[in-house]
Amino acid sequence: MDLNREQILVVDDEEDMRLAIVEILTLEGFEVEGVASAEEAWTRLSQTAYDVLITDHNLPGKSGVELLEDTLARFPETIGIVITGFGTIETAVQAIKKGAFDYLTKPFKLVQLPLMVRKGLKERRLRFENQYLRSQLREKYSFGNIVGSGRAMNRIFELIDTVASLTSTILIQGETGTGKELIAKAIHFNSPRKEQKMISINCGAIPENLLESELFGHVKGAFTGAVTTRVGRFEQANGGTLFLDEIGNMPQSLQVKLLRVLQEREFERVGGNTTIKVDVRIIAATSSNLDQMVKDGTFREDLFYRLNVIPIDLPPLRERREDIPLLAMRFISHFCDAHKLQSKTVSPQVMRSLMAYEWPGNVRQLENISERMVALTSNRTAIMPTDLPMEIQNRDAASYVPMIEIPEEGINFQNVVTDMERELIMQSLRRTNGNKKLAAKLLNLKRTTLIEKIKRIGLLEQMTASA
Repeated sequence: MDLNREQILVVDDEEDMRLAIVEILTLEGFEVEGVASAEEAWTRLSQTAYDVLITDHNLPGKSGVELLEDTLARFPETIGIVITGFGTIETAVQAIKKGAFDYLTKPFKLVQLPLMVRKGLKERRLRFENQYLRSQLREKYSFGNIVGSGRAMNRIFELIDTVASLTSTILIQGETGTGKELIAKAIHFNSPRKEQKMISINCGAIPENLLESELFGHVKGAFTGAVTTRVGRFEQANGGTLFLDEIGNMPQSLQVKLLRVLQEREFERVGGNTTIKVDVRIIAATSSNLDQMVKDGTFREDLFYRLNVIPIDLPPLRERREDIPLLAMRFISHFCDAHKLQSKTVSPQVMRSLMAYEWPGNVRQLENISERMVALTSNRTAIMPTDLPMEIQNRDAASYVPMIEIPEEGINFQNVVTDMERELIMQSLRRTNGNKKLAAKLLNLKRTTLIEKIKRIGLLEQMTASA
């Protein structure tokens, strides 16, 4: 995929019409994909930001106007064109009200479409240059500052909603930068303990000889420098929530004492002999693989099971790409307000590049890059590809593998792989006007290998029939 060319998604369940639209727009120099249903379209829209959505109104299941409405909620800058076979004024008015740029009534001349598309792109470019268009981002669920609308995050939101009212211990696992502390805060502030304190401590940021005192406090004279009695984090969190971040970095000598506190909800301060009882909910988090650490003998198995009562596994950002537009726009809006700058729009090329990147630093990295883009654009109202860091600008889009989420009922692996293979081969042949040598070069395959694949997946008969 060439991220710098305008991307168009065509949705029509009539195959002949869909293929004809794809062909004429491809000949006009656009990157074009075609699908037969709103459901297929939404899957594609979770993987990339399209410049233009062309959809038939009368689709199986969700209508084209409903698909357009959902699309504009996620990608406000998408140009929507609705095709209808009904020809009623009411349908056209409804499409325009929902945000369509224009509409066409069947039958129509195919040459009208490229003209309409270019007109829409031109008007959007002028809008980028001359005015601010406030993005309307729909968030299906939101807890505090957590943003997400994909299936993975929806499951986590539902889990938070279920467990927030309980007192059970929770273990949040995920890569660095995935937002583990935000999840912990969402649980606390949606729980009956929300009026009490949430106390946090990073178990990996405090030296081993001080961590015990930080957690449990100490009495006067317990060690050199202990000139007064000090209350620890457990006592401070009494009645509320204690968030133990990076629990995997806790020294094994302290793991034993923590285990007792989790079991009994009581402890003694360092140097003291008075038992202190507390009512604290424990939420632990780690970017380490605790299960592997247990196998390696570096983390106590009994403590792991005591912590892992309710596990929450946060997916990395590369596995929830559909949430990147929501997150990016939230961060950009926040930093515009913080720096007292004019609100900004984001070009689809930028959004596509953000969605194609692997994000080793996850949401935290996206937040930092969003602040950088806002700062670099200064008084400009549009964020463009040149405002992206070089490592994102230079990313090879051809190496991008789209995210496929496996539904509860599972998938037919071979069919999915074959469909993807067929789509890649068809795209390469369309781009090279059927030249197999050039198509093989685009796919980094030998020509003979490409021909074998064409035969194996049954494309040869289709090509012969169409010829």
